[in-house]
Amino acid sequence: MALDQSFVGRTYPPTPAYEVGREKIREFAEAVGDTNPAYVDPEAAKALGYPDVIAPPTFVFSITFKAAGQVVRDPQLGLDYSRVVHGDQKFAYVRPVRAGDRLTVTSTIEAIKTMAGNDIVDVRGEVHDESGEHVVTAWTKLVARGAEEA
Repeated sequence: MALDQSFVGRTYPPTPAYEVGREKIREFAEAVGDTNPAYVDPEAAKALGYPDVIAPPTFVFSITFKAAGQVVRDPQLGLDYSRVVHGDQKFAYVRPVRAGDRLTVTSTIEAIKTMAGNDIVDVRGEVHDESGEHVVTAWTKLVARGAEEA
């Protein structure tokens, strides 16, 4: 069954703050194989003008995807998460994520489509720090695969 188009534009409350730690950044950089010293060495980051280590660009996915869970769990939307796969991701940065940031994410449904029996939901996550400064916008495409015919 197609998802309700009236959900387009719906915004969910901001998430609780997520505190970005140096060790989380280091672990993430190691996991993705990125050896940029600004991700692990505070002095290298300071030499580039940052107050502390910065995170690789895709680091923020871990908190924006979790925030998109508010959309997925919304019983009124009716998305079957057991059939959801991650379709796409993109980011638009105002500034890098830094160790010590306390970030919140506000998710908004930007689009709902049905294609070839699959429901596609585009979620925009606006990420702000504790002072309210906009840090990054992340877009996540969720695809709920249609039920297979018997």
